[in-house]
Amino acid sequence: MRGTWGYLAPEWLSSVITEKVDVYAFGIVLMEILCGRKNLDWSQDDEEDVHFLSLFRIKAEQEKLMDMVDKNNEDMQLHREAVTEMMRLAAWCLQGDFSNRPSMSLVVKALEGLVKVETNLDYSFTHVPEVGAGNQQREATISSVSPSILSGPR
Repeated sequence: MRGTWGYLAPEWLSSVITEKVDVYAFGIVLMEILCGRKNLDWSQDDEEDVHFLSLFRIKAEQEKLMDMVDKNNEDMQLHREAVTEMMRLAAWCLQGDFSNRPSMSLVVKALEGLVKVETNLDYSFTHVPEVGAGNQQREATISSVSPSILSGPR
């Protein structure tokens, strides 16, 4: 196993490695940019706040995602709706079950505004799936984009 602690996708624990481990790492980096802090911050007083994804789960459940955004970044505070949408994109990238994560090409389309971000998200970020045909089928479905989805604004 290779990688930086805190950026490794949960499937590394089960040795089921896909191209979506990079999507997971992208989600972590996106959250760090939006929130102005590291994924693992040992300077936090509260133990739950040390690991960023624990705090993300709590704030998502409370519907207070903006509480996490970098308060020293005026642009982030001014563009709250766009920032919240980017946080949802990060959450989509951080799904514990890799078959529920988008492909990187789908992430790019979401960033361009061509695809809507998935709304039915699991904020626990820890589920490691069993290997099976069902996961392969879901991954193929998620990776394909129908032309009707691409009719969004540019």
